[in-house]
Amino acid sequence: MSSLIKHYSNEELTIVWKPELCMHSRKCWQLPDGLPEVFHPATRPWITPEKASTEAIIEHISKCPSGALSFFLKEQEIDATNQTITEVVAEVLPDGPLLVYGTIRVKHQDGSEIVKSKTTAFCRCGYSSNKPYCDGSHTKVGFKS
Repeated sequence: MSSLIKHYSNEELTIVWKPELCMHSRKCWQLPDGLPEVFHPATRPWITPEKASTEAIIEHISKCPSGALSFFLKEQEIDATNQTITEVVAEVLPDGPLLVYGTIRVKHQDGSEIVKSKTTAFCRCGYSSNKPYCDGSHTKVGFKS
C-alpha cells in the first residue's frame, strides 16, 4: 500500500491529500458545492489553496467523503486528522462505497494494522485497486446496489 502524502500551503493553512484514500467523488471541484478555484485536477498543482479563503477551504475539507483531504493551520499546528470522533457510524452510499465515520482500527490480511480517523471509504464493488478502500472504481464499472 502506498503512503504518498501531498501538501499544499497558503499563508494560513496546509492542505494534506492522501491519494490512497481518495475515492475521486468529484465533490472537491464539481459545482454546486465544490471549490473549482482551489481543486482542479486537470492542472498541476491540482490544489491551489491561495485561491479561496481559509474558512471556505476548511468547511469544504470537512465534507470530504473519504477522509483523503485534511488540513492543519500553520499558527496552531493542529492537524485536523487528529480530531477524535467518539461515535462510529457506517453509511452505505447508493451505488458506492461503505463510509465509516469515526476512529477505527483496520486489520489487514498480512497482520498489519492501521488506525483510521474521521471518514474511511471501503470498497463494496470489488473492483478497487486499493482494497479494502474505495478508489472510485465503482463509477467506472457501473456498480449498482
